[in-house]
Amino acid sequence: MTQGSLISFDAETQSFHLHNDEISYVPGIEDGGVLAHLYFGRRIKKYHGQLKSPRIDRGFSGNLPGSFDRTFSLDAILREYSYEGDGDFRSPALVIRQADGSRSTFFKFQDYSISDGKPGLTGLPATYVLDNSEAQTLTINLVDDVSDLTLAMNYTIYRNRPVVTRSVKIINYGQQTVNIEKIASMMIDLPAGEKDVISLPGGHLNERNINREPITFGTKTFQSRRGTTSHHMNNFIAITNRDTDEFQGEALGLSLAYSGNHKEEVSKDPYGSYRISVGINDDQFDWEIASQDSFQAPEVIMTYSHAGLNGMSHALHDLLQQRMVRSKYKNSPRPILVNNWEATFMDFDEARLLPIVDEAKALGIEMFVLDDGWFGHRDDDMTSLGDWQVLDKKFPQGLQHFADYIHERDLKFGIWLEPEMISIDSKLYQNHPEYMLRVPNRIAIPSRNQYVLDIGRPEVRENIHGQIKALLDTTDIDYVKWDMNRSLADIYANDLSDERQGEVMHRYVLGLYQLLEDLTTEYPDILWEGCSGGGGRIDAGFMYYMPQSWASDNADAVARMKIQYGTSLGYPTSSFTSHVSETPNQQTGRDTSLQTRGAVAMSSVFGNELDLTQMTPVEKQAVKAQVDQYKDIRQLVQYGRYSRLIDPNKGNRGAWMFVSDDKNEALVFSFKLLSDGQPENEILKLVDLDPNKTYENVVSGDEFGGDELMNAGIYEPNVFEDFSAIIYHFKAK
Repeated sequence: MTQGSLISFDAETQSFHLHNDEISYVPGIEDGGVLAHLYFGRRIKKYHGQLKSPRIDRGFSGNLPGSFDRTFSLDAILREYSYEGDGDFRSPALVIRQADGSRSTFFKFQDYSISDGKPGLTGLPATYVLDNSEAQTLTINLVDDVSDLTLAMNYTIYRNRPVVTRSVKIINYGQQTVNIEKIASMMIDLPAGEKDVISLPGGHLNERNINREPITFGTKTFQSRRGTTSHHMNNFIAITNRDTDEFQGEALGLSLAYSGNHKEEVSKDPYGSYRISVGINDDQFDWEIASQDSFQAPEVIMTYSHAGLNGMSHALHDLLQQRMVRSKYKNSPRPILVNNWEATFMDFDEARLLPIVDEAKALGIEMFVLDDGWFGHRDDDMTSLGDWQVLDKKFPQGLQHFADYIHERDLKFGIWLEPEMISIDSKLYQNHPEYMLRVPNRIAIPSRNQYVLDIGRPEVRENIHGQIKALLDTTDIDYVKWDMNRSLADIYANDLSDERQGEVMHRYVLGLYQLLEDLTTEYPDILWEGCSGGGGRIDAGFMYYMPQSWASDNADAVARMKIQYGTSLGYPTSSFTSHVSETPNQQTGRDTSLQTRGAVAMSSVFGNELDLTQMTPVEKQAVKAQVDQYKDIRQLVQYGRYSRLIDPNKGNRGAWMFVSDDKNEALVFSFKLLSDGQPENEILKLVDLDPNKTYENVVSGDEFGGDELMNAGIYEPNVFEDFSAIIYHFKAK
């Protein structure tokens, strides 16, 4: 190996050592060519072989094929990957249905290779490198001699990040067709000890709650069966020690770069060990691999921290921002926008929108976004999805005329699309009913008055691509909001045989990725934003194509505190958007001050949903002040180091902060939910500052040492108002 190698193989201990200055990851070859897990954690200089699985007779556990050594059982050792039918009775990572109907495999070590850099995954999003020197990749090939299948296990370690990425690929070198019934992208067995799992469940308008629970005996499953990442369960989980909190303790973050059905399984076996697997959901999944064909599973990002959950998030945020996002806007200030949805819904024409544009210009807003209702003959949500042509009665002089009006005022112009959907009354459906997902001889299931296009089919993608291209080629558009407002049902593809209907869901995701790849590559100057009924498709994979996504359709500031806090566990603030909406809030009916609504929205990529034409002069001045303030802090909020301070889910307060890379500037957002007649005097302590620097409060002029702010803290002012917010801005002198 060359100097500076990140990966080595020790022939004496039969182990691989992936390492950098922060972490070590050690898989090894056990008896029978089995790939075992030995260690993942803080950096060790060298592994000397002490973690080889202890030999002990485990009753009712199988042994290696043909072996009568009862002290070695695959059912009891720590493994890197497991397979159905090999004597390991824990939940398998891989299930292959052989041509004879059996589901047994036994993969053993064949060879390995180490290469500089990080290869991409064909047809799938994945983290990348800018230079081959910043990472190395280990490929371990395992073979099943009977079926002549090869399982390629890919590991990449970054030189300067506490990150290992994993994926697997199945290659069929045999003569018979086999079917994959389950394939996890990664699996890892962890040794005994008291551990918790953190997941991000929720629902529409209530995404990514933080749910922490002990890992007990049995198997706990976190999953989406909805065809997308889903509001109901995100595909990020964290495994922690029992005493880990935001600031200290070990945490392992696992993020699946995939935007479809997913499953995360967490179990504790009879011997106290833990099995964690992450990958495509095997529900309604059955993938045929003919002779000489292969199947590539998505990537899992594994982030290790010994500095608590914030340390885990810091590493993951930076990786996703710098090595997953490819957009030209990756590190650019994202524009402040106003969206017309809450102001007009679908009841608008160009004349009604022009005053909103004028007010946006006057208030310093930088972009106007035209939401749903501009196409086909769409005045309600029953019609026109699939017909992406401008509705003449709303824009009698054409959409370019409206775009010109916006651009002449030095604003950018954005537009809403929902390209994966179709309405029954659309021209597209009338011409191509076969494009819709629908089970033969059954009545299709509507949701939100709409149906789903089979994006897995090339001809469907070609049609939608052509319509969107015609729109983007004839109208000067700076931003596209790509929405998707229902879950997948009626799972059947007309272009697949009956035996291959288990491939529909994954083919849908692959087709979507191909469409996004084509469009975002063809129109690189457009800022693309993802959306799925709000936050139903926030995942690492979607960031590969769209650098930001709408966090939730719930724009209530108090609800958003919790949604954004949970989202930040796995995703950087530059990757999700938040807007000031009207009060009482349309989703919750709650009244909150403009100050609080602004503070929450300014904690990520900032915008407005307000009807700017209906505001009082005082309100307009307040909005303008928020816009001006955000322009001043935007770079720090979108690209600074974000830390969670107080969880709003656990009490009456919430707080988070941003610090610049040079530690010369810090922003703190502090919230109090309900007012008290006799409030406690509460101290707020900051993090990540330079203890040797003096910081000035930009508003008050008060000075503090960095060590004071972190160790002694400051008293929070007692505000006698429900749902209050304070923004502290510190700069080093």
